Amino acid sequence: MLKPALAGRIRLIGLDVDGVLSDGGIYVGQVGDRAVELKRFDSQDGCGAWLLRKAGITLVVSSGRVSEATTIRAREMKIEEVLEDETGGGRKLATFAAMLARRGVAWDECAFVGDDLADLPLLTRVALPIAVANAVPEVKAAAALVTRRGGGNGALREVAETILKARRVWHDLLQQYLQERGDVEAPPRRSRRAG
Repeated sequence: MLKPALAGRIRLIGLDVDGVLSDGGIYVGQVGDRAVELKRFDSQDGCGAWLLRKAGITLVVSSGRVSEATTIRAREMKIEEVLEDETGGGRKLATFAAMLARRGVAWDECAFVGDDLADLPLLTRVALPIAVANAVPEVKAAAALVTRRGGGNGALREVAETILKARRVWHDLLQQYLQERGDVEAPPRRSRRAG
């Protein structure tokens, strides 16, 4: 169970892509003379991202490779920043550390969600290391929290619920989500009587 004090400290969550936001599969093909890459993402993660943003938590993607599909999905989810290793070598630490310094966020105010060995340098530095269900054993061993859901199957949505319930704001944010969508009416305001 996640302790409320730790959940309350989290200001930023870093997210791996392949195997966390996506199911890890990469579909490569060609359309005309252009190479195309497709990935499978879970729509529930978009809801999780919305809830985390409303709670004041910044989301940042950290990927070991450049991918147009990642950029498109991050934009759809309104993720603030996409960090990609342009060499394709899976190196994440330097760009993540530079981003934290630029934003004035400390390692002990961060969570990171990962699944593979390239995520270990970040997972071993953040306050809340999280592994998805399909993570390799080394990543699960480094994690303080392991999701029941796998990458590309709503793992971020589960992370959001876990953190927000530990902060005791889940119900209020859920109501706000439904109200903003027009799915439920706002609770009636209490009138003040002049006395």
